[in-house]
Amino acid sequence: QRLKAAVHYTVGCLCQDVAEDKDVQFSKQTIAAISEITFRQCGTEVYFKGHFLILCRHAKRSTVTTEDVKLLARRSTSLLKYITQKSEEITSSNMEQKERKKKKSSAAKEGKAAVEQEAAVTESEDSNVA
Repeated sequence: QRLKAAVHYTVGCLCQDVAEDKDVQFSKQTIAAISEITFRQCGTEVYFKGHFLILCRHAKRSTVTTEDVKLLARRSTSLLKYITQKSEEITSSNMEQKERKKKKSSAAKEGKAAVEQEAAVTESEDSNVA
């Protein structure tokens, strides 16, 4: 309760500062709603962080993966769908970047091989002339 009161007080102070700067007013109900949302959001973040740590420890990992995020989001089908879509977009983007790097490096290798071959031919011709 004390924590919730502290969040409400802090949100009230912030709203008062904004009200003075922007020449607007916040109703008590608005401040209460913002406080409640803030308090719940902070609780949710702590909840998820704790669960991520548990999942990682269980899997003997130190890195949170997209599969961990999907596992925690499975109760909300729309959130799970969004996370899956974004994950696939990122994966496909990473694959495209890797392909571009491969093409650049193979083109550079081919260019280097052609230059070396040309140098060898020129060197061979020079030795034949001598």
